[in-house]
Amino acid sequence: MEGRIIVVTSGKGGVGKTTATASIGAALALEGKRVAVIDMDIGLRNLDVVLGLENRIVFNIVDVVNGRCNLRQAAIRDRRIENLFLVPASQSDNKDVLTTAGVDRAAKQLRKEFDYVIMDSPAGIERGFENSVTAADEAIVVCTPDVSSIRDADRVIGLLYSRSITPRLVVNRIIPEMVAKGDMLSHEDVMEVLSIDLAGLVPMDEQVVIATNTGMPLVLQNDSKAGQAFRRIARRLNGEPDLPVEVPSVKGGMWNRFTQKLGLK
Repeated sequence: MEGRIIVVTSGKGGVGKTTATASIGAALALEGKRVAVIDMDIGLRNLDVVLGLENRIVFNIVDVVNGRCNLRQAAIRDRRIENLFLVPASQSDNKDVLTTAGVDRAAKQLRKEFDYVIMDSPAGIERGFENSVTAADEAIVVCTPDVSSIRDADRVIGLLYSRSITPRLVVNRIIPEMVAKGDMLSHEDVMEVLSIDLAGLVPMDEQVVIATNTGMPLVLQNDSKAGQAFRRIARRLNGEPDLPVEVPSVKGGMWNRFTQKLGLK
C-alpha cells in the first residue's frame, strides 16, 4: 500500500504552519507510522530548526529532485522518535529551481518508502505552493482566528478544491480568554466562513516557543496543551475520525465562565 501525501499550507505566513508540520509528523511517528516531513520552503528553510536537526544536513529536497543524491541520503532520521525522518529544503536556491514534474517523480519514491509524507508548503500561492500541492492527496490548512488569516485561508482552500485536493482545517493559537470576552473569533466563526471539515483546534501555548528554541518536538512535551492537540489531530488522520475535538476553554472551566458572566470575577 502506498503512503499518503499531506500538504500543510496556509494563505499567509506566521500562522504556525511549520510547527504544525513538525508536530503532526512526529505524532504520526509516535503512532507507529513511518513518516517523512519535507520542507518545501526553498531558500527559507525552518523545519530543520524546529526539529533540532539543522546540524545534520548534508543533502536536501532539491538534491533529491534534481538527481544529485537519492532519497535515503537526504532523509535525516530523528534519533528521539523512531520512524521520523526529515528531508530539508535548500537554503542556497530559489523556488524556481524545482518543477512540478520533478516533485512528482520524487513523490512516487516517497510513497514507496513512507506511510505518511507531510509537506510543509511555503506561505502564499505562487511557485512554492504549486510544487508542494502537485502530488498531494489531501491538505491541512492552518489559520489563526483573525480576519486576514481567514481571508487568505479561504483563497487557498479554493485553489485546493480546484486541484481535487480535500482540505481540512486546523485553527491555531486560540486564546480562550479572548474568545470568551468576544475579543477573538471563535472556532465556530472561523468554520462558518471557511466551511471545511475540522481537523483540530490548537490553543496558544508558550511551550511552542520553548520547543522551537530547543529543537524538541512539541508532542514530546507532556505539559504542552498544543502538543496534546497535535497528537489528537494525528490520531484523527490515522484512522480515528470520530475522536472528539477538544475546544480550548478558559482556565477554571465551566464554573469560572459562569461566574464571569455574572460579574462575580
